[in-house]
Amino acid sequence: MQKSIVFIIVLVCSLSFNAQDNSPENEVKQVIETFFEGLHKGDSTLMASTLHKDIKIQTTSSMSGPNGLLQTDSRVKLLTAIANKNPEHVYLEKLLSYTIKIDGNIASVWTPYEFYFNNNFSHCGANSFQLFKNETNWKIIYLVDMRRRDKCNVGKVKK
Repeated sequence: MQKSIVFIIVLVCSLSFNAQDNSPENEVKQVIETFFEGLHKGDSTLMASTLHKDIKIQTTSSMSGPNGLLQTDSRVKLLTAIANKNPEHVYLEKLLSYTIKIDGNIASVWTPYEFYFNNNFSHCGANSFQLFKNETNWKIIYLVDMRRRDKCNVGKVKK
């Protein structure tokens, strides 16, 4: 009898964990994690798997002066840069937290981060991702990131 009760408890817990793993929030988070896995590995094919064919990519920065800068890039330019990354260069974008909002087939993800180049702190900022879900998969349709060197709380991860 005790074995049966233990088995039922284990079964219920495992079903509960599996149900949580398939939540829309976890699906969206997995897309973002795969995007950054591709960045860190220099794997443009892996990154491309997360991007919609019509993605819009922008970067803003306060590192170029008080008025900032807004730069627009293409999917091809991003993927080419990753494919041509010097294998000796180490990129690490440490995400500090995730804020995920979903309504139907659109999602918004906010991820403050710290960026390290060859293990040295480079800058901090935040990413804003917009995702769209077609019949089966979430894809990133818009990405804008902010880069700055001031007001960075380096090493204070808030996950």
